[in-house]
Amino acid sequence: MKFETYGIKKNFLAIEDKYSNYKNSLIAILSAPYEETTTYGKGTAKGPEAILNASHYVEFFDEELNRELCFEKGIASIKKLDFGGKKGKAALDLIYRNVDALIKDKKFVVTLGGEHSISTAPIKAHFDNFKNLSVLHFDAHSDLRDSYEGTKYSHASFAARVAEFTADITQVGIRAQCKEEYEFIKGKGIRTFYAYQIRNGEYGNNWQKEVVKTLKKNVYITFDVDYFDPSIMPKTGTPEPDGFFWNETIQLLILLSESHNVVGFDVVELAPDKSNPFPDFLTAKLIYKMLNYFIPE
Repeated sequence: MKFETYGIKKNFLAIEDKYSNYKNSLIAILSAPYEETTTYGKGTAKGPEAILNASHYVEFFDEELNRELCFEKGIASIKKLDFGGKKGKAALDLIYRNVDALIKDKKFVVTLGGEHSISTAPIKAHFDNFKNLSVLHFDAHSDLRDSYEGTKYSHASFAARVAEFTADITQVGIRAQCKEEYEFIKGKGIRTFYAYQIRNGEYGNNWQKEVVKTLKKNVYITFDVDYFDPSIMPKTGTPEPDGFFWNETIQLLILLSESHNVVGFDVVELAPDKSNPFPDFLTAKLIYKMLNYFIPE
């Protein structure tokens, strides 16, 4: 499979061809602007482009890690997928084929959504390519409904589709679900760190350590930005109160990077609004931070 990439005006971080061409880049960022089942706030199809645009204002240098990752490893921004009217399973199959091909080309793959339904595909691609894999799911919602509004491929059902091939899932930040999902979690043994439990101190002062302890050596991350509190992430499909903040999230990512091998991740559900560009920038910076933590020198 041949992949075309964006140039400096549209790619992640606005980096020149020397550091962003496909051949020389370890990292591949794949845009999957799919939106078919969002039910409250709309606009997640615009998320990938908004993230790429906002990344042009993220600094190359990470002062915490004393590195310029983009120049060390290279970051290729793959031109966005054209779904051509494909929906549901057909759309997921298209994403799967592309992510699988990128993995087989030895790329570290970051997939940008779009709604959360897209995540089943890159998770499955990584599951098929890496042994001993756990899924770490950041979200306000558990997304474990068997179906929603007449489709099994809803953004509210992506984790139920993942659970069909692996129940090795750890969820963090959940604070909205139906009774069916609550019972599904108990029946499948999915490890769910509810927001109320974390806030009530049920995991002590270092809840992040308890999360990391549940994971196998290889980890795939799926990150719905509504995990964050609406005060810092108002532009998402379904914001929920009592969310999480930057520093406590970074502490979890640091702990994870010190003990585990993150093999890939996706970031979804940004619904950009030009009147408030900060959520776009926060998401872009989060992605670069994650890459800095998870890609070894």
